[in-house]
Amino acid sequence: MASMGRKITISIPDDVAERLESERNVSAYVTDAIQKRMDAERTRHVLTQLGFDLSEEGMEEARQKLDEARAKITPELTLRVTQLLAEASRGRWRPRA
Repeated sequence: MASMGRKITISIPDDVAERLESERNVSAYVTDAIQKRMDAERTRHVLTQLGFDLSEEGMEEARQKLDEARAKITPELTLRVTQLLAEASRGRWRPRA
């Protein structure tokens, strides 16, 4: 039989308490939020282990690279990609030799 969990008491700011008062199941809401946070922490840990720089400087560099890449996406390129995806979905696309 699965554990029902444990009951704990915490102190939270008034604005957070007011927000939680609107939830039908506060325990489920808080559990979901914390599990998402734990997932994000695990992801950050794995990315760091793989060599990604997740510092503010590293993230800013990544944002700049993303902005540069997005700037290269022209309407013509978008149309061509859309066409290729449509061909591939119909099984007609063949890679160039």
